[in-house]
Amino acid sequence: MAKNFRKDTAVLLGRSLRHIARSPDTIITTAIMPIAMMLMFVYVFGGAIDTGSDSYVRYLLPGILLITVASGISYTAFRLFQDLKGGIFERFQSMPIARSAVLWAHVLTSLVANLISLVVVVLVALLMGFRSDAGPTAWLAVAGILLLFTLALTWLAVIPGLTAKSVDGASAFSYPLIFLPFLSSAFVPTDTMPGPLRAFAEHQPVTSIVNAIRDLFTRQPVGADLWLALAWCVGVLAVAYFSATVVYRRRIA
Repeated sequence: MAKNFRKDTAVLLGRSLRHIARSPDTIITTAIMPIAMMLMFVYVFGGAIDTGSDSYVRYLLPGILLITVASGISYTAFRLFQDLKGGIFERFQSMPIARSAVLWAHVLTSLVANLISLVVVVLVALLMGFRSDAGPTAWLAVAGILLLFTLALTWLAVIPGLTAKSVDGASAFSYPLIFLPFLSSAFVPTDTMPGPLRAFAEHQPVTSIVNAIRDLFTRQPVGADLWLALAWCVGVLAVAYFSATVVYRRRIA
């Protein structure tokens, strides 16, 4: 069974990746919006924002990376919705393949597509002057956090992809996730915010994730932020995975 699952997932993953290769505009679109935000904040607002950092692009990049993922996973919901409405799921059910392989193929496709988008954004940041003293271990830790964050949001995206009534509904759920970094430490220090907003910003997941990545980039002690970031990612992943699999079983029952 495990062998069949791996084989079936690999075949379906290849199918999804071919769709992306034939329509690369999805990855381009995913990367363009965060890059445009980064350009605007660094070159338009950056001079007026005091973050206590010698480089605003270095301060800003962790939040931009999270926005990249949040905008990218909307395509996971979109592709799932299209497959569901196109009758592909019914065809797969009539074949001797592992049922869970269909979902995992979409999830792994999301990881690959978002990885490409993240690399593009980092390359643009390097052109804009981003530099980091982080060593290989710190970069691997950043990659691990982003991978876990992407996996958690991707499984979250599976739910609207299976339950939405329209294409717009399948993709629209990502808008609050894209907006959430603006209410965190991603763009400005939280101590500049008014009381209630500051309390929310300091206790929401994006702030701990952004702070952990920023500390890794600047070779600062990560402290509790790293563990909070991992706890948030694992918690969201566990709830999203369980909910998505329950919704999927009901849809194909």
